[in-house]
Amino acid sequence: MSTQLLVGGRIYSPSNPDATAMAVTDGTVVWVGADRAGRAMHPDAEIIDVDGAFVAPAFVDPHVHVTALGLKLTGLDLAQAGSLAECLEALRTFAAARPDGAILGEGWDDTVWPEGRPPSLAEIDAAAPGRLVYLARVDAHSAVVSTPLLDAVAGITEAAGFTRGEPLRGDAHHRVRAAALGALDRGQRDAARRAALDHAAAQGIAAVHECAGPEISGETDVRELLAFSHGVEVRAYWGQAVRTADEARTLLKDLGVHALGGDLFVDGSIGSHTAWLRTPYADRDTTGTSYLDADAVHAHVLACTEAGIQTGFHVIGDAAMDAVVTGFERVVAELGGPAVASRGHRLEHAEMLDADQIAKLAQWGVIASVQPGFDAAWGGPDGMYATRLGADRAATLNPFSAMAAAGISLAIGSDAPVTALNQWEAIRAAANHRTPGHQISPRAAFAAATRGAWRAGGVRDGLAGTLVPGAPASYTLWDAEDLVVAAAADSVQRWSTDPRSRVPGLPPLTPDATLPRCLRTVHRGVTIHEL
Repeated sequence: MSTQLLVGGRIYSPSNPDATAMAVTDGTVVWVGADRAGRAMHPDAEIIDVDGAFVAPAFVDPHVHVTALGLKLTGLDLAQAGSLAECLEALRTFAAARPDGAILGEGWDDTVWPEGRPPSLAEIDAAAPGRLVYLARVDAHSAVVSTPLLDAVAGITEAAGFTRGEPLRGDAHHRVRAAALGALDRGQRDAARRAALDHAAAQGIAAVHECAGPEISGETDVRELLAFSHGVEVRAYWGQAVRTADEARTLLKDLGVHALGGDLFVDGSIGSHTAWLRTPYADRDTTGTSYLDADAVHAHVLACTEAGIQTGFHVIGDAAMDAVVTGFERVVAELGGPAVASRGHRLEHAEMLDADQIAKLAQWGVIASVQPGFDAAWGGPDGMYATRLGADRAATLNPFSAMAAAGISLAIGSDAPVTALNQWEAIRAAANHRTPGHQISPRAAFAAATRGAWRAGGVRDGLAGTLVPGAPASYTLWDAEDLVVAAAADSVQRWSTDPRSRVPGLPPLTPDATLPRCLRTVHRGVTIHEL
């Protein structure tokens, strides 16, 4: 056995909040404490002086689209386009620099553009003549495309979600997305995956949960991703509904995935007007899109629970949440609450839910995989949510405090490439929610991005995501400011540096604070990123 002793650090450990040293043997934390004691107890250890770095459990992002993120990192990133004109110029420049192949872009957001509208078909064709062009909206639930790409998909004008002159939604969007991804070769897809996972490691992330599905990335992508070798651990979710336990087992085994959930769509997104609502949107006469009803939810949860498989759904709108809760409730009536809770089923996003639904989901042990970056990007009285829903409805979204208080286990992620793969940004967004009363403390948010995210992936040993003896040595070294202890409050944020609190401190996460910089990421004792 070989032992490494980290000294001179600030160790985030609930078992020893004042620890400055940590011993790791063969990928497992075996001791935490003070430098002097560590040197005496481990005289033959390899000494690693971390020079005051903040040493914390590595992050897990429970909702990522790896290949799509990599394509954004290596290709046409439209997230920074501040106008329609800038978006079209970026497309024109990208097409000129790469005269061959399909063009895939991600991240445009017409709600922040002065023109207030997406690119038209004619504008895309003029910017990239003759090319297959697929440009996904920031929420990835609608897209604008070129004429050649439309022509490449048989029957697209008859597909649900196709309206001439508007972004493609629903089935029409899913079909053109599949065609665009199919135009890439294996080398391009692998390059994208490496870029995404390298980026994750550089952000202090040791594991990600891929949320794949037939309408998102397809079977080829998830098979290739699971065969791809990288230090960042990948847990794969497949979003396809089943009706029997045997069907669930067969599908899981055939694809090699870990669970049948993730982006199993019950509805779409608020930004694309496809989240399924009880009453119409404030800015469009529609209640959104329903992909699965309560009967389908019930059948899928029942099948997966009986098969011993974790499942879950993508659910955003309040009508979609009604369908999900009704479906779960029927399964609980048939199998009992403990049987359902034992599987650790989860919901992705869960943005619009009421107190009664929160109480039921908590009772059934349903985990919420949430994205505080959504509130940071689109919340507040003047944000996209308020425009789409009206200020009163928008103020009910993402009630993290009520969910946590009721006992719902939270896991914090990004939905990258929808929002940035940056867990510190997500934690800060949760602690500084735009709606007073919905925020959680930085400590609770940090736990949701570490221990909670491991738990959302089925790891319930009570050790993963912590730095205590017996835990996996998955940790990150951060260049961080002085550590503080913060508590969420409606009226004031209380900060303390008093070590007598016996609570491990975190870097300050106020809106103007400088976020930590990743120096090294280690997963199960193996370094997967280092500056």
